[in-house]
Amino acid sequence: MSEQSSRKCAVVTGASSGIGAATAVRLAEQGYHVVLGARRVDRLERVAEKCGGRAETLDVTDPASVEAFCATVERCDLLVNNAGGALGVDPVASADEDAWLSMYETNVLGTLRMTKALLPRLIASGDGQVITIGSVAGQEPYPGGGGYNAAKHAVTALTKVLRKELLGQPVRVCQIDPGLVRTEFSLVRFGGDAERADKVYEGMTPLSAEDIADCVGWVASRPSHVNVDSMLVLARDQSSAQVVHRTKDA
Repeated sequence: MSEQSSRKCAVVTGASSGIGAATAVRLAEQGYHVVLGARRVDRLERVAEKCGGRAETLDVTDPASVEAFCATVERCDLLVNNAGGALGVDPVASADEDAWLSMYETNVLGTLRMTKALLPRLIASGDGQVITIGSVAGQEPYPGGGGYNAAKHAVTALTKVLRKELLGQPVRVCQIDPGLVRTEFSLVRFGGDAERADKVYEGMTPLSAEDIADCVGWVASRPSHVNVDSMLVLARDQSSAQVVHRTKDA
């Protein structure tokens, strides 16, 4: 029997950095064989080496890539839909439609494609789980977040529908919604502008990727009859999407 078929297997998307990478390491520590997917294969392989997992190229916006990736997954007990992200802070009046489409493809259709492809294996496991990384932006819209808000609200709707549709099946469904987490998220959102990205976390202590990975690990380790439907995770100094306490000397 192969390693993958003899141990519980977790699939983590967007696993080359940030929350995805930290989650892969955390789940490996909990005994999972981890299959890591992302586009940046060089970085992905370093994370896989660290956690003893297997790296496979994955672009969740490409149906053919999703199909090829999932064909390598012999068994799946846990799917962590982490691939996503935001692009820009334009108001609706001047929205970049290409950016909106890109965010929808990655956050929403990427989650849909991975879930559809692996759902038969999750059901067959007898105790499957889908954990999707959403965002506070999927609960609360805010100015400048229109495209990302729309995408993450769609992810929230998808997750809630999936939970209802799978009632009676041996699959649990959870969405974890982080607030401010210091990763490459803001750097990507601001097109590589490190100064603007750093200002997002200025004067406060944001969450770390490991904080969210710990949440994933905790949800995944609950008894099979326990479904944590949703989890909103904010830093102590953040009470909502744009209400953040910052020190005066920042």
